[in-house]
Amino acid sequence: MNVATAHATERGLERYLRDIRLYPLLDADEELRLIRRYRRKEDKAALDRLAGSHLRLVFKIARGYLGYGLALEDLIAEGNVGLVKAIERFEEGKGARLATYAGWWIRAEIQEYVLRSASLVKMGTTAAQKKLFFNLRRLKGQMRVVEDGDLDPGDVASIAKRLGVPESEVVLMNRRLAGPDQSLNAPLREGGDGDAEWQDMLAGDAEDADQETLFLRKDELSRRRAVMRRGLATLKPRERHILTERRLKDDRATLEDLGREYGISRERVRQIEVRAFEKLQKEMKRSVLAARARSARSA
Repeated sequence: MNVATAHATERGLERYLRDIRLYPLLDADEELRLIRRYRRKEDKAALDRLAGSHLRLVFKIARGYLGYGLALEDLIAEGNVGLVKAIERFEEGKGARLATYAGWWIRAEIQEYVLRSASLVKMGTTAAQKKLFFNLRRLKGQMRVVEDGDLDPGDVASIAKRLGVPESEVVLMNRRLAGPDQSLNAPLREGGDGDAEWQDMLAGDAEDADQETLFLRKDELSRRRAVMRRGLATLKPRERHILTERRLKDDRATLEDLGREYGISRERVRQIEVRAFEKLQKEMKRSVLAARARSARSA
């Protein structure tokens, strides 16, 4: 049995749980032997056994994030990406087992997915903000705070002190978590037809701009597209296609559809998507920096 076949979304949760229990847990010596075999020979069978023996850990961690309204199957898929990254980066001789190291990577991948999915606007960028996001609900529960409105100043101060963040960030995060993202097409006021929408309050766009501004916008857009094209050209065909279908189209393809197209698992599709995006970001950054250097030399 291959790791790719043990997937929650394709078999159903009950079948998935039965499958992952078929993987035996490894002792320290066997774990180290498989890690060395995978590193030296890129032995896929060794990777399969290493990953399979830790799928129960992925499930346990993923289940802890169900309170954010996301599908367990997607949380597991993200956790599996973190597990593979952990196996590839694990350093023997540090005195820790793979499970300890993998737990950190699994949580990191799942938390990044939760943050990406929680809001159209990024919920948190610093480590302290992420800590606040993932602990605010738990602390409110411990303090028996059930109101949907603003927190009591005393509760704000207590949470801020325990998490080491400014009180203003506690207030802001609580409001963000309490209220969903609003559409720009939503009316300014509830009522009959013809009410103005929130987007009507935005600054004017092309029709209100002068010719110089329009030219600069068009030139900037052209440069960004050129950088994107050069970055995409550095990817392998499969990477480029999966990234385009998953992130560059309004009607995004599902992991399942792309998995069927390439004959691979949803988990493998997500791995390719994440790595392709990282490669694209790196290449685009390199391209921008090179352009700036050329511009500075010619100035």
